[in-house]
Amino acid sequence: MFDIASTELLLVMLIALVVIGPKDLPKVLRFVGNWVGKARGVMAQFRSGFDEMVRESELKEMEEKWKAQNDAIMSDHPAGSFAGAPSGPDYGDFYMADTAAELSEGAPVPERPAATKPVSKAKRSKPAKDAGIA
Repeated sequence: MFDIASTELLLVMLIALVVIGPKDLPKVLRFVGNWVGKARGVMAQFRSGFDEMVRESELKEMEEKWKAQNDAIMSDHPAGSFAGAPSGPDYGDFYMADTAAELSEGAPVPERPAATKPVSKAKRSKPAKDAGIA
C-alpha cells in the first residue's frame, strides 16, 4: 500500500530505538498498533458500506432491466396465446360441464378410504430382548 521496503522499515526501527529508547519502545509500538488497528477497522467499515451501496444500485438496475424485459415479453405474448393453452373464455365452463355430465351418467366416484382404528397397546408386538443384535 505504502510501498515500504524491508530496509526502509529496518532503518525506521533503528531510529525509533535510538530516539525513543529500548525501555519505552514496546509501549510506543503497542500504542501505534492500536491506532493502526482502529484505522483499519474504520476503513473496512467504510469499504463494506460503499460495497453495499454499489451492490444495491446494481440490484436496482437489474430489477428495472428485468421488469422492462418482462413487460416486453408479456406485451408480445398476451394471455392465452401460448401453444397448447386453451383458448376462449368458456374453457372452464366446458370442463365443469364435462365433469358434471360424467357424474350424472353414473361414473364411479372414488370413495374415501375407511378409517383405521388405532392398535391398542395390548395388541402391539413387543421387541424381543435377546434378539442377538449387538
